[in-house]
Amino acid sequence: MDSRLPQGALPPLPQTEDDLAPKKQYPTVLQQHLNNVRKFKDCIVLTRVGDFYEMYFDQVDEYAHLVNLKKAKRATALGDVAMAGFQHASLDRYLKMFVQDLGKQVAISEQIRLPDSEREGRAGAPMYDRKVTRVITAGTLIDENFMDPYENNFLLAVHLDAAILVELPSGARKETHETCGSSITAGLSWLDLSSGDFYTQHISLASLSSLVARIRPREIVLDQALESNAQLQLNTLLGEGGFSVHFHQINKQSSTVAEWSTMLEQPVPKKEVSAFSAEEVVAGNLVLDYVKEKLIGQQIKLRPPVRRSEEEFLSIDKQSLRGLEIRSTLRDGTFQGSLLHAVRQTVTKSGARLLSQRLVSPSMSLGVINKRLDLAQELLQHDALREDVVALLRRTADTLRLLQRFSIGKGDADDLLSLARTVDVTVRLAKLLQDHIQAQQSRNHDIVDFGFLKDILCRLDTKSPSVISKRISDAIDEDGLNRQHVAQLQQRSDAEESAEEAIAAGEASQKTAKSSRRTPKKTATAEEISPEETWIMRRRASSTLERAHTDLDELMRMKYDLAETLRQEFRDESMTMKWTAQLGHFCHIKGKRIKNPLLARSDVRSIGSTKSTMSFYIDEWTQLAARIDESKLRIRTEEERVFSRLRNQVLENLMTLRRNAAVLDELDVGCSSATVAKQRGLVRPILNESTTHNIVGGRHPTVDASLKDSGRLFTANDCAVGDREKIYLITGPNMAGKSTYLRQNALITILAQTGCFVPADYAEIGLVDKIFSRVGSADNLYQDQSTFMVEMLETAEILRQATPRSFVIMDEVGRGTTPEDGIAVGYACLHHLHNVNRSRTLFATHFHALADMTSDFSALGCYCTDIAEEDDGSWAYVHRLRRGVNRKSHALKVARLAGLPESAVEVAGAVLADMQRHESAGAVNQDRHADYA
Repeated sequence: MDSRLPQGALPPLPQTEDDLAPKKQYPTVLQQHLNNVRKFKDCIVLTRVGDFYEMYFDQVDEYAHLVNLKKAKRATALGDVAMAGFQHASLDRYLKMFVQDLGKQVAISEQIRLPDSEREGRAGAPMYDRKVTRVITAGTLIDENFMDPYENNFLLAVHLDAAILVELPSGARKETHETCGSSITAGLSWLDLSSGDFYTQHISLASLSSLVARIRPREIVLDQALESNAQLQLNTLLGEGGFSVHFHQINKQSSTVAEWSTMLEQPVPKKEVSAFSAEEVVAGNLVLDYVKEKLIGQQIKLRPPVRRSEEEFLSIDKQSLRGLEIRSTLRDGTFQGSLLHAVRQTVTKSGARLLSQRLVSPSMSLGVINKRLDLAQELLQHDALREDVVALLRRTADTLRLLQRFSIGKGDADDLLSLARTVDVTVRLAKLLQDHIQAQQSRNHDIVDFGFLKDILCRLDTKSPSVISKRISDAIDEDGLNRQHVAQLQQRSDAEESAEEAIAAGEASQKTAKSSRRTPKKTATAEEISPEETWIMRRRASSTLERAHTDLDELMRMKYDLAETLRQEFRDESMTMKWTAQLGHFCHIKGKRIKNPLLARSDVRSIGSTKSTMSFYIDEWTQLAARIDESKLRIRTEEERVFSRLRNQVLENLMTLRRNAAVLDELDVGCSSATVAKQRGLVRPILNESTTHNIVGGRHPTVDASLKDSGRLFTANDCAVGDREKIYLITGPNMAGKSTYLRQNALITILAQTGCFVPADYAEIGLVDKIFSRVGSADNLYQDQSTFMVEMLETAEILRQATPRSFVIMDEVGRGTTPEDGIAVGYACLHHLHNVNRSRTLFATHFHALADMTSDFSALGCYCTDIAEEDDGSWAYVHRLRRGVNRKSHALKVARLAGLPESAVEVAGAVLADMQRHESAGAVNQDRHADYA
């Protein structure tokens, strides 16, 4: 080695001017925001800055124009940064657009004031830290104003075995179902954070998409391991709906049902823990872990999970849910015109949600159904009772959602008052029902048991809630609360006006950065800031609060006396005692020649003057004002303590209050059923264990209601399918009511098993386990499926899954192909339904040949609708169903009625006549087509 080479560590290079210069960086607010954007990569980040929420950098260009936010720029040492923002009071408005309309996740970064101890000794240390306190997604809404109050906001977790899913073929759903059948299962867990509802279920993979359609989640969570699977496979399994899908990695895989207790109002009983399947447990872990991640440390209390099974409910597949228009119409997806719209007369929001859940999942239990019918019948027969119950229910709050706000620490004084009023109503309802039972039993000499009403009374616990209600009413001053609301509204209005001016001028960042330090334009006199205008608790809410108010009263008297003394001393009645955030407490005086007597006092310090005015500090007022401020602080602190105590008492009784709320929902649904029955002449259905229908004078619920509203009558029809005739083969003209007849009997069945009265003169129905409806299809271009392919997939599902207890309606099967193929497919379906499924079936067709081909089917009957023609050529539909086959579809009459050009109708008539003449010869003369032109 050359000894002349330098040995050891190399000396540092000399520093350049660039190294010595301070590094350029973003302002603290922007850097905090950027850190959150990097941490929450899949979220739109909104950062609180003063009275605004703001977004910066690339997200402004990506999203601001989608929600009509004006873009601006903020100058920094590293260059201009794009920014956009809105006043904090408008948060819900923009969350709706981001989360519901655009399907995005939003991370809310709040400004948190740092303790002085953390800032000591740090030059230029930031005053605020900005941390994400919650991530808001479509399925994790809690109390946002844009939530639909009449529908649940479900978050659904689905556990699928990734290894099995990889083996499933993509493509047509028929192949998927044949591969998986009912042997492969999935675990589901879904919850509504806004109400605390929590459910689990273990189902076959073949039933997954239909159950998802019935739950109608706003968001679906899947395990991160499934993200690599083809999107088409997941869409096939989950079905299409208005939900967003997100993938989540569970932080702790080994959780058990017992470990869910931290998020439940009470632990799951040990004897019930073993009932949950492994798939349900994984799904439950997934949904709860996802919620924890999004709430970021906020506590929440859900109701114990309700474990559901497929055997408990009448299964309505997703095609039937859509085709029967249970929650929305088929044509445009609106609520008006649906079954739910026709039968919903609930007066509470939570009652409306319960009715919606019942309609999509009717019961299979005769005991449950008859209890619901008993309640509705009692309310129907006693108008005064029903009207009194409805009047009281109108005064209740949406208790389940209200209680959920308390469980995460967001409830306020208004919520407490609403809860107290609801408890008072619950007490009155319990007494009303008790008095009714006693009156009826004394009148009927105890012949009637009233078990259904007694069950309701047994589940109502008003003892401890009544104590809470009284404490709330005794503590909260409603008048003071109302005055506070008025002041807050005015303050919000002023802030929004200032915000709009700032944004319009392109100065949002500068304005917001100073918003918390801005001096109000208007100062406040001592009288204007009187505590009587701000306190929300009554003076006697606690002994401490009463003493604090007594002390403040004395100080306010001293203030008044001091003001009078100073006015006399300065010989000026215009003197006022004021306060501003910037100057604190001071005196203000107007008039000429005022300075000399003031300045003569040693304790007067001028803080500003003009030729005719002067503002000054005076020790007497400064010292007294400090004592007043201290007294006010004691009152506010004690008010917060009293409120916290009331909130804790609510949480201690959470389970009881929720159980009472559920009972009120049942009463609301019972009143709704009774009200609809009264208005529309509905009857109580008789449910039994048979496999037959005996409906006399049945009517379509929505069509009948619509016709009555316009002063017309619906043509009622009977249905006795399932006894000697398992299948009704129905023919008849277009527009003569075949499809309506099919749907009305399916809907009557659903209403009956929901526990509602039905539109008929008489209805006796054997319990139905599944309803299948193939009543209209459309192309599914996304999955490359034609109308006929979609129709065949739906038909295949019916033939594979229908049982002897199922109810099937099929309309125009085989119409999407050639007549020969269509007839063959139609016959095959009838053959399978008759000999294999043996379900109660209503089968409508224009293929009249099917009537001849099935003439030897012992359990099939032919029925039809018709047209009545007059001698003068006029005609009318005959919607009444009769036995027989109608071999004329009268399509040309419908075409003319629809407004087809007469020349086109004449050509069609000529073609039809020629085809009928040549039918016996077996072919149509193809060479004569030119004669029709």
